[in-house]
Amino acid sequence: MSEATSGAKVTDRDTGMPLVHAVNVMKSFHDNQVLKGIDLDVHKGQVICLLGPSGSGKTTFLRCINQLETIDGGRIWVDGDLMGYEDRAGTLHRLNNKEIAAQRRGIGMVFQRFNLFPHKTTLENIMEAPMQVKGEKKAQARERAIALLERVGLADKPAAYPSQLSGGQQQRVAIARAMAMQPKLMLFDEPTSALDPELVGEVLAVMRELASDGTTMIVVTHEMSFAREVADHVVFMDGGVVVEQGDPRSVINNPQHARTRSFLSRVQAEPHAVEDVPATPEEAIIAVDGPRPAGERSVPVKHRPEEDV
Repeated sequence: MSEATSGAKVTDRDTGMPLVHAVNVMKSFHDNQVLKGIDLDVHKGQVICLLGPSGSGKTTFLRCINQLETIDGGRIWVDGDLMGYEDRAGTLHRLNNKEIAAQRRGIGMVFQRFNLFPHKTTLENIMEAPMQVKGEKKAQARERAIALLERVGLADKPAAYPSQLSGGQQQRVAIARAMAMQPKLMLFDEPTSALDPELVGEVLAVMRELASDGTTMIVVTHEMSFAREVADHVVFMDGGVVVEQGDPRSVINNPQHARTRSFLSRVQAEPHAVEDVPATPEEAIIAVDGPRPAGERSVPVKHRPEEDV
């Protein structure tokens, strides 16, 4: 493990310092160096979008924040806590599994696939982690789960099983499940890539509402409308490094680096399921159910599931 700035606490929760502070993060899989010194600060309430081609390291970086992957160099702090390690006089010592699990409780993560329990209802899926991990009483967990289902536009689906829901509805349940743990940080790994095009808008709408409510989010996405309209800051990665970053409209509309221009020109030339992010899931559903030009109900689009390593 390479050395970086010492000290187990780098932020004060009352100083406005970054909620996420990543310094020189490196990660390799065998001989393939996937992350080559990533630096990133994310402040409380910010929405950060990570853009870039598959294999650029975006998903790996998210997984390193949540300690689903161990880093080979650098350090990551979340809300002042050094993730996965204890710093003893400048030497890092790996935390045990129980300590790492405790750190993860403050971070919600939504994956490409929904990973809901097929034998549990939507309400039970959302209640599970608060009861099993945090020891919440059933009544308290149920009350929050009902509120979260309403928040994601599924108040009428508490008794539904995953098999009875569309992909977009399942992903909205997955978001509610992550939010049930009341995380300080939400990580989204291509949350719409596995969805049919007509279902993308309802998921993006829920994410937009979370952003409006001040949820701190790091989002890996190819949805340029979300990055442009909702993100506070975008980061373009390629080959394991940050190539370009800044204000979404500046980076997306006027990229300065040739690699960024090449990627964005290719992505923007393709048809998109969502040109503008709906304000609410209901608005997205109305847009899909309503008439489209030439009688189409959705815009064909070829999604590329993230193949990041």
